[in-house]
Amino acid sequence: MAVPTTSRRFLTAGVAALALVIAGCSSGDDASSDGTTTVPSDRTSITESEAPQAIVSLSPTTTEMLYAVGAGDQVIAVDDQSDYPEGVPVTDLSGYNPNVEAILGYDPDLVVATDDNGNLVAGLENAGVDVLILPAAVTLDDTYAQLEQVGAATGHVGDAAELVAQMQKEIDEIVASVPEREAPLRYYHELDNTYYSVTDDTYIGEIYAMLGLTSIATGGDGYPQLSSEFIVEQNPDLIFLADSQCCGVTPETVAERAGWAELTAVRDGQVHVLDEDIASRWGPRVVDLVRELAAIVVAAPAGQPAP
Repeated sequence: MAVPTTSRRFLTAGVAALALVIAGCSSGDDASSDGTTTVPSDRTSITESEAPQAIVSLSPTTTEMLYAVGAGDQVIAVDDQSDYPEGVPVTDLSGYNPNVEAILGYDPDLVVATDDNGNLVAGLENAGVDVLILPAAVTLDDTYAQLEQVGAATGHVGDAAELVAQMQKEIDEIVASVPEREAPLRYYHELDNTYYSVTDDTYIGEIYAMLGLTSIATGGDGYPQLSSEFIVEQNPDLIFLADSQCCGVTPETVAERAGWAELTAVRDGQVHVLDEDIASRWGPRVVDLVRELAAIVVAAPAGQPAP
């Protein structure tokens, strides 16, 4: 079944491994089967004077990463979906349907994106422009690795290392503050109003599991479409809505769904609206997501037995 476009940013997290791609590097680079090249080892020691000074970012997550590692002053343009941090140089460039000619109009020396859509890498490689591809993270460790890769590619190795260390410290402290329960709380995470959800075997599922939660959703692809009847039958302790901004779903509209008023989560006031951007991006603000979820878990009442 087709995945709804409203959820596509997180649903791309089925990528099995990170791929770091630099186009337009030296002929000694390792080439992949699709003609792109992997980052050479000497890029990890790039100096500030060698760093790119005209960076184009084609995804909200890569934009956040660039600014978080201290490369914001080097960013000259970002895609039409990037909206954080405030004041980023938003353009009409698209990461979903990239126009190589339009990108080259900004005269970049580095383009950072999450996908090689529309033969982006080949087009920019032909123009001699470096490309850093950072696919959707599968785990928190992937996020840390990508931040370090962004730092290495932009001349901010030390800043990236400090950021990663701080994120790890904060997340460890947050997780340690959540008391263990005799039985894990069961949750339903709603990606959109057609009941697509997440399993424990996803990026955000890992975060929920760290906080002692378990999903009512199961499925091999990690993002199954559930039915309203199944959700009612499973009776989750907590409901998280990642579709309020996109689809107008609120705790009130959830309670109006057939049979949902008697759900434990609804009766206990445990239907929570999440910021869709923070909940769908795998960048530095994942710490904010972990902190918000932890506060909800700590305050939640005891769970119900699984059906």
